Amino acid sequence: MEKQVIQSVGFRNIKENGLVTGFQFKVRLPYYRGVFLSQLRPGTLFVDGERFEKEDIIWNINGEDYSYEEMKDDWKTHWGVTTPAVLKVKKEGGLAQGYHQLKYGFCFTSSYMPPVMQERLDPDEESPIIMPEFGHHVNERRLLIV
Repeated sequence: MEKQVIQSVGFRNIKENGLVTGFQFKVRLPYYRGVFLSQLRPGTLFVDGERFEKEDIIWNINGEDYSYEEMKDDWKTHWGVTTPAVLKVKKEGGLAQGYHQLKYGFCFTSSYMPPVMQERLDPDEESPIIMPEFGHHVNERRLLIV
């Protein structure tokens, strides 16, 4: 895996029944322990300025798809640090060939983080006090679809 949270490998359009129905990209977990899906706080995705809400993004963890609603209550499925998640986004026609600017943040709760700090976690805003390795970071990357 690459050092950046947004991985360059796996950025591509999604085809279903011969039609391009969206695109996908991979993210890695910048945390040393892994997390359960109920700990995740997905954010808003921006691609070239276009906004995609967390409810419109499907997370694929360990080969299984999960919606935002499903993840909120899933305390059994674990996302490990060595397995990237594939994020799938519906967009008719997908993305055009060429470079695209992605901006995406997510955060997660930890058992040892005080509740007052966890309440302030906002996956769409960079945190001035919480390091990426401990639950928060807004990530940007310019990637190529061919």
